[in-house]
Amino acid sequence: MPTLNPEPHQHREVAESFGTDAGRYDRARPDYPAGLITRIVEAAPGPRLLDVGTGTGIAARQFAAAGCTVLGVEPDERMAGLARAGGTEVEVATFEKWEPRGRVFDAVVAAQAWHWVDPLAGAVTAAEVLRPGSRLTVFWNVFQPPPELATILADAFRRFFPEAPAFYDRPALDLYQHMIDNAGQGIIRADAFHAPEEWRTAWSRHYTRAEWLDLLPTTGGLTRVPPETRDALLADLATRIGDFTAAYTTVAVSARRR
Repeated sequence: MPTLNPEPHQHREVAESFGTDAGRYDRARPDYPAGLITRIVEAAPGPRLLDVGTGTGIAARQFAAAGCTVLGVEPDERMAGLARAGGTEVEVATFEKWEPRGRVFDAVVAAQAWHWVDPLAGAVTAAEVLRPGSRLTVFWNVFQPPPELATILADAFRRFFPEAPAFYDRPALDLYQHMIDNAGQGIIRADAFHAPEEWRTAWSRHYTRAEWLDLLPTTGGLTRVPPETRDALLADLATRIGDFTAAYTTVAVSARRR
């Protein structure tokens, strides 16, 4: 099972592994809060939006539905192909190597993807393509299982992946805090933005057992494990969990271009 030390963006093999089952990723991953999408769109001086790490286009479709003209940048051709099938224009590249070619945008966003981008290089490139006064906003859906499910998940991951870092043993926001802090520090170091702001949106989602077991293999800890190990983990969990309601916090780091 892959680990993510020292920094996620330095693990390209993990960052570009989500396309192993792009259809499952698109089917199982949740959308983002409508209020956050609206806030980003209303803060933009125009409709042109750049979606970094667009994946299969989950967030891009939400922004398009809100009236934006979206261009996605995605390093994995498999994910990009599915995003294109859903109506999103996509260019295949890592954001660090993507060529702006003089284009400018009214907003730059990254949904569940900015930790796969060098935080300083990403902020510098975002500043290059943003109109003055427009915003870079990067955000994550942070999943928190109910306590009894967290205990079951932590036990299963310890048994199947004893060499890996602990999963589900502490609040999910604690695990994300390093990525959130890195995003803010990269924006500050780019020296092109006003001070970054942090926006949080709390929400919940009910999962059936089948829905959760469909989502779990799309997470970065499982996209590169041997299929037989992954399937054994899912079979074990299928006997131990039921339907549940998960708490989510969507955390956004946003900064206005000077």
